[in-house]
Amino acid sequence: MSRTIYAGQGFCPGAGLVDSAEIPSFPDAADLMLKPFGNPPIEEVPGLLLLADGGRFEGLLFGAQEWAEGELVFSTGMSGYQESLTDPSFAGQVLTFTYPLIGNYGIHAQCSESAHIWPRGVVVRQAMSCPDHRDSLGSVDDFLRLHGVTGIQAVDTRSITRRVREHGTLLCVMGRADDERALKKRLAELKAPDLEDLVDEVSIAQPVLLNPGFRGPRLAALDCGIKYNILRELCRRFEVLWCPPDIPFDALVNEWEVEAMFASNGPGDPAHPGKATNARQTLAAAVASGMPSMGICLGHQLLGLASGLSTYKMRYGHRGANQPVLDLTENTVAITSQNHGFAVEDPVRGMLAAHPSGANSGPQENLIGAEVSVSHINANDRTVEGLDVIGLPAFSVQFHPEACPGPHDAAPLFDRFSEMVSSTLRGDA
Repeated sequence: MSRTIYAGQGFCPGAGLVDSAEIPSFPDAADLMLKPFGNPPIEEVPGLLLLADGGRFEGLLFGAQEWAEGELVFSTGMSGYQESLTDPSFAGQVLTFTYPLIGNYGIHAQCSESAHIWPRGVVVRQAMSCPDHRDSLGSVDDFLRLHGVTGIQAVDTRSITRRVREHGTLLCVMGRADDERALKKRLAELKAPDLEDLVDEVSIAQPVLLNPGFRGPRLAALDCGIKYNILRELCRRFEVLWCPPDIPFDALVNEWEVEAMFASNGPGDPAHPGKATNARQTLAAAVASGMPSMGICLGHQLLGLASGLSTYKMRYGHRGANQPVLDLTENTVAITSQNHGFAVEDPVRGMLAAHPSGANSGPQENLIGAEVSVSHINANDRTVEGLDVIGLPAFSVQFHPEACPGPHDAAPLFDRFSEMVSSTLRGDA
């Protein structure tokens, strides 16, 4: 199920950074739109969105116009829909956009965060059929159709969002309105996608150097569902080994000679016994050894688990580009981009903004041999947004400093990590 390497033209993070003919390139999800792909369906197909709490919403299907199912979530971003659609952290979910008009500037080359669309379904108030931008390759309808993903529009997204905020994330199905009986049957049988090994679904299969020969420390980027722009930011500062989440720490040190560790964003339950747990073990070994390490999003949750803290499912999570985060050290607030449905428990306050199901990892063993302190919290619900490892060169944040989409308030965190790596390798006290 893992992603495979492809010599495409859309994503080449080493370009312009090293003088080498061996720089690998990878597909961008928009590559499918660079060649003729035919006309979209003309027929407006009546569609139906059914929620596990009994909610029923009639609308019009677009995109693939087939069945879709998953966990219903919402994102509050006013732009950046292409980046959100291609963010692997949305694997297993049906994504609702709260902004009422989606697709006004179309789909663009080399602007995706991966090679695929990851939500299993998309819900919007209105999908723009004729984008207005000189660089647009086509519409969101075209984009979804080429990737085999179904969307539904002309539904009340405000009502849907209020349901999720009140009751927590819900399982849902969507499809043709005349399939209602079969859709109800499927909804009754549906299992939570968190039970699946979603990290395995979205991660790379084999390690690959992205910018061989770059003059900088070699860093292992554990791919739990990493976004392209995170890799771009890392490649500007390190020689980056993009590697699968289950690669052993000893192999990274002995075979690849890495000097720093990074654990990426990704989908699903961080305590899942599959490849998320493999990544946690590799990250924990790196931190315990004193190797400079950083985690983002799922990587932050993995560091929390490795330090002995529990993780838990949130009522509706944080998804959007307007999440305020308080830096407890600097006493400043940054507006951040986020996409997560699980959180690390607060060592004092416990599990905040928890899902009604009460799903959590349970007690955890400390694998790093050190304690952590909370460095950042969400200004809205006070949930943990950052951890510092006490006495070791390692930290994590729940938000996305690369901010694609989103504001750039937190971008200096990549520089903080780069300075931490350099300081550690110099042997500074």
